[in-house]
Amino acid sequence: MGIFGKLFGGGKKVPKETLETRGEHMPDLKIPADEKFTIFFKKNGGKFVYCEDFEEVEEGLKNIVEENAWHDQKFLTLDKRINERFITNNISFTDKPKESEVFFTTCEHLIAHDGSVLVCSNQIMEKKLKELPSNLIIFATTSQMVENISEGLKVIKKRYPNRLPDNITTIKHFVPSAENKDDFLSYGSTSKNVYLLLLEDL
Repeated sequence: MGIFGKLFGGGKKVPKETLETRGEHMPDLKIPADEKFTIFFKKNGGKFVYCEDFEEVEEGLKNIVEENAWHDQKFLTLDKRINERFITNNISFTDKPKESEVFFTTCEHLIAHDGSVLVCSNQIMEKKLKELPSNLIIFATTSQMVENISEGLKVIKKRYPNRLPDNITTIKHFVPSAENKDDFLSYGSTSKNVYLLLLEDL
């Protein structure tokens, strides 16, 4: 599949029957975590580009910028790894939220259970989600996929044994709805326009 076919809601296809026959209150899908994440991430309103190599990541980023006319936009990032990895992509970065309408970041984990994105102080420092721009571009890899938040937290504890990061939260509700407007887990965050650049690394 070409990069344009993967852009904005692409990724691995989920059988049509699975989507149509699954009721809203049925038990968790007994399918691989990546397919489950795809279903819920799309349901949350997220758009993603599935990339087989970093060249496709760069092309996907370029297409996102063009789609939204962000050529002259500074990208907010609070994670130095983003600056280092995308330094050659003709992007201007800032660490001041008021100077940007786009937040470009990594994440800790992708949560298959509900299609959310787990972040912490490594990505957002001490900021609340509502303090960040409404447009988000997240760079992640398939190895960051976990089944649920509990599993993600266990990995974080092992990864940072001496100093556990704080401000751990999930980016979940990308489109406002009656069922998510009062969800305390989103810390009162406003809805986000979320793009995920997902790099295959397994």
